[in-house]
Amino acid sequence: MQKLCIFVAMTLFSYIGWYLGSLVGGFMTAFFVSGAFSLVGVWAGWKIHHSYLA
Repeated sequence: MQKLCIFVAMTLFSYIGWYLGSLVGGFMTAFFVSGAFSLVGVWAGWKIHHSYLA
């Protein structure tokens, strides 16, 4: 269940980061912002799992 939470949160945060990065700049900006947001998504998914499901 933990891996599923991390995967879903990472995917959602990565998409949000890509969208925001594409508004600010081009492809590389979207790529780097998406990567940074995916790391935040891993943390958020882990935190959700340990706070509510464990």
